[in-house]
Amino acid sequence: MASDYKFNNKNFEIMGGYLSPVGDGYKKAGLAPAVHRLRMCELAVESAGWLMVDPWEATNPEYIPTALVLDHFEHEINVVLGGIERPDGTRVPAKICLLAGADLVQTMSTPGVWSSDDLDHILGGYGACIIEREGTDIDDALSSLQNYKDNIHVVKQLIQNNVSSTKIRLFLRKELSIRYLIPSPVINYIEEHNLYQEDGISSMKEKGNADGTQNSGRTSPAIGSSGSKNHLDKAS
Repeated sequence: MASDYKFNNKNFEIMGGYLSPVGDGYKKAGLAPAVHRLRMCELAVESAGWLMVDPWEATNPEYIPTALVLDHFEHEINVVLGGIERPDGTRVPAKICLLAGADLVQTMSTPGVWSSDDLDHILGGYGACIIEREGTDIDDALSSLQNYKDNIHVVKQLIQNNVSSTKIRLFLRKELSIRYLIPSPVINYIEEHNLYQEDGISSMKEKGNADGTQNSGRTSPAIGSSGSKNHLDKAS
């Protein structure tokens, strides 16, 4: 959806996107070890040509705030790599942008959750591409962020997709199939490493062995949830 979005500024085009799984220092309940979440992200984007995974945040033992993660991408892409190469061989700086769901932006409008300095650094300095999400009023979420409205791009969901790690876990507890909801390589990885057994994967395996169906698993919290951050690179 984000790659198809037509930015108001027609001088921009999407050059690529990165998944950046949060490190173990985040200490959120239910998160699998970063080494597993990093690998699951890599498996999830294997067939996505424009999406990549950056390991810097996940392999850092300390929690790294979102603002500093964006600084990392700014440095690596525009300083180390020298920006984006044009067909004529010249290079231009990439515009780094945070890709997030509307539920994350809702927290940015909640007093006390984000520091004003971080909000100014993220939304004022980099900007954000926001994906609509069921249950979140996007207008309400953006109501207190009007100072940054020109730097926030809202992407409408033309086809509703409400898959989330929470719903995947719920399906597992109810022993419902999650096939086609998350990539098969990720499901296989979860089963191979016995991850999330507390969410019912053991019973799903037993059911699969009994009726001859493929085993099912759940997605990593790092994919499509607050356990990861997504970043878009745009070039003028």
